[in-house]
Formats: sequence, structure tokens, C-alpha cells
Amino acid sequence: MLVNPQITIPDAELRLSFSRSSGPGGQNVNKVNSKATLHWQARETPSLPPDMRARFVEKFASRLTNEGEVVIVSQESRDQPKNIEACYAKLREMILAIIKPPKRRRATRPTLGSKTRRLTAKKQRAQTKENRRGSAKDE
Repeated sequence: MLVNPQITIPDAELRLSFSRSSGPGGQNVNKVNSKATLHWQARETPSLPPDMRARFVEKFASRLTNEGEVVIVSQESRDQPKNIEACYAKLREMILAIIKPPKRRRATRPTLGSKTRRLTAKKQRAQTKENRRGSAKDE
């Protein structure tokens, strides 16, 4: 499977399984295994560089099984080849999402103006609440 010109995942790493799809479709649903399930060992794959593999595992940790396998399911179409292609497209999108490393955040300090605005807003809010209270003599 070609992700981009630099990254290719060999077909030997991908495992497809098929089952009956749910939902509408009449008798066809009961006879044809059109639902496609793609399994890929993301944690041990040699196809991704180690840093990209670590980013993939970190970002998609909730989608990994205990063995480190990504399971992608597609049953959008009644056609098995379309569902296979949809699984490949989902995996391709996941990999493309982690190709570029995230920008490192540079620490910045608040400006004098933003500090002044924040303190002024706090004083105004405090004054509003103070005015609501009234005095103890009113009771």
C-alpha cells in the first residue's frame, strides 16, 4: 500500500478479513461477506521510521489492541472491493496525520497590556459583586 512516495507498507504486513455486513441490503446481506476488516501491526512495523512509529502509537493508542495491532473496519458499501479500498484510505489518512512532527511550543510571557486588562477586569467583577451584597445595616 502506497502512503506517499517515501512510505510504502508491504502487503505482507496487512491482513484482511471479511464478514457479513450489518444494515440494509436485503438477501444480499445474508449471503455476501462484504464487510472488510484490516489488521496492521503498528507497534512492530519496519515500514515506518522509529520516530513516526512512536508518534503513531501515541496518537492512536486508543485504536490499538493489547498486541499493538490497528484494526480498521469498513462496511460503508455493499461491494467488498470498495470496502477494502475504504480501509486502505482510512489507514493512509492515519499515517499522513503523523508524518510531520508537531511544532515544539515556545514559552512566552504575558505582555504588560494583557496583565493590566486582566487585573482591570478582575477589579470590575469584584466591584459588581460587592455592589450586590449591600451593607449589613440593611437587614
